[in-house]
This record gives sequence, structure tokens and C-alpha cells, in this order.
Amino acid sequence: MGKVGRFACILTPMLLTLASLICIVLVVIGQTPWKGNNAPSTALGRDLYFFKADTSGFNADPQNVIDHLPDSVKPDTDLVKALQGAASSKELKDFYQVGLWSYCEGDKDKDGKETITHCSSRKFSFWFDPFSVWELKDTSAQKALGDDMQKVLNAYKKAAGFMNWAFVITLILSAVEFVIGFFAIFSRWGSLVTTIVSTAQTIFALAAATTATAIYAALVGVFKSVLKPYDIDASMGTKMLTVLWLGVAFSVASGFFWLISVCCCSGKSPHKKVVVEKTPYTYERVASPAFGGQQAQHTGYAGAAGHGTSGTAYEPFRQQQHV
Repeated sequence: MGKVGRFACILTPMLLTLASLICIVLVVIGQTPWKGNNAPSTALGRDLYFFKADTSGFNADPQNVIDHLPDSVKPDTDLVKALQGAASSKELKDFYQVGLWSYCEGDKDKDGKETITHCSSRKFSFWFDPFSVWELKDTSAQKALGDDMQKVLNAYKKAAGFMNWAFVITLILSAVEFVIGFFAIFSRWGSLVTTIVSTAQTIFALAAATTATAIYAALVGVFKSVLKPYDIDASMGTKMLTVLWLGVAFSVASGFFWLISVCCCSGKSPHKKVVVEKTPYTYERVASPAFGGQQAQHTGYAGAAGHGTSGTAYEPFRQQQHV
């Protein structure tokens, strides 16, 4: 197949590795401010989030809360008063979007257009704590939300550390896999090393994606069950999850093709150099007796001077006349 064929064989996993790397980078920069703490620098960065809490529909009227609760459940006045205070002091924004390293908050206009007004500073061990953000920490409102929400938040806090490390390791391994992949063009040993790195990258990518999906699904569930009566909604970021799981799919596919490149596409040409050897029956020119028979000793017959006969039945000889 040769080097050209080897390059074509490596091109597919290289492109898949690059696609996976780009997806992981996009996940990492989602909701990450780059210019101060105002907002993400790109529209894509603003649209990529794991979790979103929409508080724009919150109604401070207690009667609104009563209308949304079942008849057997009484509204918690402490929670309503706390949210009323946050809304009146404008501490309660219209929406909150949570990324890997930070969260962003903002307002909605009358047409529903969202504008991010502030993002928290980047933090490696980040996790979104609504009680701290809404300034409800250690208040009666926090207790009013019940144990279910607190349990989910505690689990989220513990899992966030592992999840963040998993994303960092995935990002590093993706970059290493792409760089080492160039050496796979020259040999199968390069493919083998790249396959090992790709396998590790896929494991961490799967772990990070699974953990993030499970954590934020649980967070959305508890927000909906606890805060829905107060017209506070929650949802998962479909764009972020799509990019994340696309990155995982690209990672799995690249690992598969790296493995194939170990077994196939050696890069050596199948055409071997053919050496033509002289056989014992190769014709060789012999000296003519007309020129003195200089090579008679090699041809097996006497020259013209000796008037000899052939040493074989197939060699010519000169006839002699007898007087």
C-alpha cells in the first residue's frame, strides 16, 4: 500500500480525534467569561450550559403560590417571603445558566430576549448552589425547601469534583492523542501507542459525560418538584449535551479506527525487487573461428589453426579434404 495508503488509513481516526477534541473544548468554555466577569465572549459560549433555572415567571403574590399547590399542601410563607425579598432587591435574576467552571445570570425583556448581565469567576471545584446565589443560605427558606433538594445538592457538590477532573483529563488526553497520532503515519507501533491513549481518553470522556448527565438530570428533577409551585422552572441544556455526547461518539469511533490501523495499512510496498539470476543455459557469444579462435579454450573446440572438431555434437567444425 505504501506511505500514501498509510496516510489515508490514518486520516480518518485523526479527523475523528480532532472532532472529539473540539467538542470537549466547546463543553469546557460554555458559560465561561473571558472579558472580566460580564459574559462569555462568543454566542456559542452563551448558549452552551448544563442546567438552566428560569425564575422570570416568579410571582411574589402568595395567592399565586396557593393556586399552584395541591389542596392538601399549604404554601411555605418563609420561602415566599425570602423569594419576595430577593425579587424586590433584584437579587433574583430572570435566569441562571450553569456551565462547568462558572454560572451566568441575566434578565429578560418584554419580548423574551435574554441578556447575560454577570458571570461568576471561574473556579475549578465549581458547583451551583442556589441558596448562596439567592442569599438564602442558612435561612428558614432553605429548610422550607425540604431534605430532598438538600440531598441532591450535596450529591451534586461531591460529584462535581470528580466530574471536573474527568473533563480536564479528557481534554489533555484528547490533545495528546491528536499529537501522537502523527507518529502513527510512519509505523504500526505509533498506532498502538495512539490506540492506548485513545482508549484512556474514551473511558474518561464516558465517565465525564455520564456523570454530568446524571447530576444535572437529578438537579432539574428536584427543582421542578420543589420550586414549580413558585413558577420557577428548570431545564437541561440540550445543546451542551448534544456537543458532549457527540464528542464521546467521535472518541469511540476514533479508537476503533486507531485499532484497525494497528492491524492493517503497514505502509510497506507489496512489490518486492526481483533479482534476475543467470541460469546455466544462458546463451553466451563465442568467438568465431574466422577470427583466429581466441576463445577456443572457453568454447570447447579448436580454432582454425588446428582444424579441430567440435567438443560437442552441436558445435560447428571445419571439414578437411583428403588428397
